Amino acid sequence: MPAFTAKDVQALRQATGAGMLDCKRALEASDGDVEAAKRWLREQGLAGAAKRSEREATQGAVTVAVSARAAAVVELRCETDFVAKSESFVGLAAELAELVAADGEDAVSERADAIDDLKTSLKENISVGRVVRFPVSDGEVIGTYQHMQAGRGVNAVVVVMRDADEELAHDVAVHIAFARPTYLRREDVPEQEIATERETVEKISRNEGKPEAALPKIVDGRMNGWFKERVLLEQPYAKDEKRTIADLIGAAQIERFAQVEVGG
Repeated sequence: MPAFTAKDVQALRQATGAGMLDCKRALEASDGDVEAAKRWLREQGLAGAAKRSEREATQGAVTVAVSARAAAVVELRCETDFVAKSESFVGLAAELAELVAADGEDAVSERADAIDDLKTSLKENISVGRVVRFPVSDGEVIGTYQHMQAGRGVNAVVVVMRDADEELAHDVAVHIAFARPTYLRREDVPEQEIATERETVEKISRNEGKPEAALPKIVDGRMNGWFKERVLLEQPYAKDEKRTIADLIGAAQIERFAQVEVGG
């Protein structure tokens, strides 16, 4: 019988920031002596992840995965570009996305130990960022796009459409990746956000000396431009700016979309 319990392993992990397996090895090597185990971890260069957790993780990778009935995007964060491009980091990001697509957003917790071990081996603050999962029902199709940079995804999109084929859904996903819409339709924009922008635009127009009688028309025109920057259906299509996304999809419908970018 070991001279320690699972609670001892967990306590050592919390105290040192080392991975679960490393803490178990340390306690085994020290016959359950916690202080000796801490020294062992330090000597092996395996402690210190707790301090790393305080450092900002602004780099990372995003990965898209599609299962039979769902699509997922997972962001895995780290501190440096060097680690973000490493094979073990990119591989874990892909594994997490596949788990989420198959089993749900909570599935990332199944790989908590792997994340902790990566923190130790790569000596950086590593954490799961944004996680998105879209289940798909009958009649819906999934479009995805993942922009790659130095071997890892940095900009990932999932879009779910109805009455569309996969090619059209993919084209919409590519557009989203580069146009970065915030909302699907104008009605989705919060009223307070619209009111604040309208007030700002009106003040700008007055300060420019625009005639008072012409202000409503000028403000409406500028607000339309503001909506086109944010609302997917109103955006000019990236490959043909003479058409909007609404023109592109025709009778098809965009049900929902998500975009996840590294550091976003």
